[in-house]
Amino acid sequence: MIAEGRYADPVATADERAERVRETPSEAPEAPEASGAPTDLHAFAVRLRRMNGEINRLVHGFAGDQGLHATDVQALAAILDADGPMTPKRLREHLGLTSGAVTACVDRLERAGHIRRVRESADRRVVHLYYAEDARSAARSYFRPLAEATRAARARFTEDELSVVLRFLGAMGEELSEIHPPGR
Repeated sequence: MIAEGRYADPVATADERAERVRETPSEAPEAPEASGAPTDLHAFAVRLRRMNGEINRLVHGFAGDQGLHATDVQALAAILDADGPMTPKRLREHLGLTSGAVTACVDRLERAGHIRRVRESADRRVVHLYYAEDARSAARSYFRPLAEATRAARARFTEDELSVVLRFLGAMGEELSEIHPPGR
């Protein structure tokens, strides 16, 4: 939990605020491992939470504008990023939802025009989910500021540094995919 007044200076940079967080005793579970170095676990945790919060803010805004749930936007991202056609079963496994919840999600997305269901010609029981082209342009338009922010942030780094960042983000994604909440 963040103590009152830690971020009282609204014009402080994120790095200055993160430095204050490192200097202030924390109740966060990772604090005992924090060494005070700019690359310590606590510094990563703070920045990852902040970035996640900002991305969630954008996702929730898009979901609200489109009349969707935040989970529906996660489903859209999974369909867009899938290697090959996405199926409802794979989507259920990816999102960790029940089959009924995935069916409701897919129904909402299809009704809203964001995806289309296509039955496999060889086996009509197999359904593939595809991102609708019109929906792509709406998403591109809404998330253009995120793309521009990414472009601006990337410009601050060399290609070698960006390669390391991509490796880190990939490794984080792999590690996170191995974590399963109890009971699932």
